[in-house]
Amino acid sequence: MHPNPAFRGTAEDKNLAFAKERGFGVLAISAPDAAPMISHVPFLLSDDGKSVDLHLVRSNPMARIVENSASARLAVSGPDSYVSPDWYNADDQVPTWNYVAVHITGQLLRLPQDELPGLLDRLSAHFEANLLPKPLWTRAKMSGDSFERMLRMIVPYRLTIDDVQGTWKLGQNKPKDVRHAAADQMAAYGFGSESRELAALMQSPFADPTTE
Repeated sequence: MHPNPAFRGTAEDKNLAFAKERGFGVLAISAPDAAPMISHVPFLLSDDGKSVDLHLVRSNPMARIVENSASARLAVSGPDSYVSPDWYNADDQVPTWNYVAVHITGQLLRLPQDELPGLLDRLSAHFEANLLPKPLWTRAKMSGDSFERMLRMIVPYRLTIDDVQGTWKLGQNKPKDVRHAAADQMAAYGFGSESRELAALMQSPFADPTTE
């Protein structure tokens, strides 16, 4: 997380709402006598914001290490973009990178295997709902044998949340007109839809620090 407090003032509920909407992140744990282990996982945040449900492929080395529980961190990234100094229309600027990221830290617990079908149902229902009016996919469309084979290859987990930290680096340390000028240029010359999404955040009232 970025140390500048200008980028760290986001309330926990907004950080969690962002993570819930993204639904995909990088799960990291420390491995004994080795480099940290990382897995890219879809996840589902609980309604009360106290836990995250996810699954790992059984053959994943991380799953072999976390047989019961382990400290873990889930990093959820949002839109990001390079920011050219020319975009500020101001002197003495330097290149930088603006971005949104949320880190969720807690205890990763292996769940009983019989909880896996319900977890998978909740995950698919959550993401399928984003595709409406497409008819929802459910596992009823799978043969029983195929679903049972899949279950044997996957392990369910729950991350109980101890801490939530967010960085929303949107140029809040710049004057409003300078930040908005950069956002306009980012939207016009940036790197696709994520740059336009980030530019909109830079121009929003949310990006205005209370000291401005």
